[in-house]
Amino acid sequence: MISIIIPVLNEATTIGALLTDISKKTSLENISEILLVDGGSEDETIHLATSFYKKLPLSILKSQKGRAKQMNMGAQQASGSILYFVHADTTLPENFDTQLISQIENGFVAGCFRMKFDSNHPILKLSQWFTRFNVKSCRGGDQTLFISKSVFQKLNGFNESFIIYEDCEFTNRIYDQFNFVVMKDYVITSARRYKNNGTLKLQYHFTIIHIKKWLGASPKSLVAYYRKYIA
Repeated sequence: MISIIIPVLNEATTIGALLTDISKKTSLENISEILLVDGGSEDETIHLATSFYKKLPLSILKSQKGRAKQMNMGAQQASGSILYFVHADTTLPENFDTQLISQIENGFVAGCFRMKFDSNHPILKLSQWFTRFNVKSCRGGDQTLFISKSVFQKLNGFNESFIIYEDCEFTNRIYDQFNFVVMKDYVITSARRYKNNGTLKLQYHFTIIHIKKWLGASPKSLVAYYRKYIA
């Protein structure tokens, strides 16, 4: 059974669409629960989510702010043997649940989908093209992530010292120790941050963050750079 874990913070503009999408893309017989882990939303996120209580096996958890902390809390509370981490601004492929289960049955303990942006900007189209390759440097949280709960526990979950880059840091550790699959189907993610910050500018700064981490930058250094140039 799959536990879907969705970290949220002020996602009133996206959460309804995601929960509706989940209800349409699966029969729910493979879904143990949907855990919405809130980091302190001040908008209508929680109110909108509660309207899905009768449609979905949904639970809302309160957590400290920080995506790594929120996802770890969701994993700790999850009852499913497969954890599936999904960002709130994601559109999932048809029958995503059976696709995940099939990969587990084929011997993979973790994996993701390829990713497309909801934008035709040439830089973003180039960026999304790289998500088909099964290498560390092409991974990101926007692609979603499934992992067996037992392996998640062996890896001690997400490193909560990473305020940003937590998805990539965790995926890197998976690659170092376990087999990872990139499925051929696609999730679609919002390009809203690129539209708000400028596509070229944001892509440049994300690249710098990846390089800084590769060169050994600390979590504090990464978040300081992010807050200076992006947040």
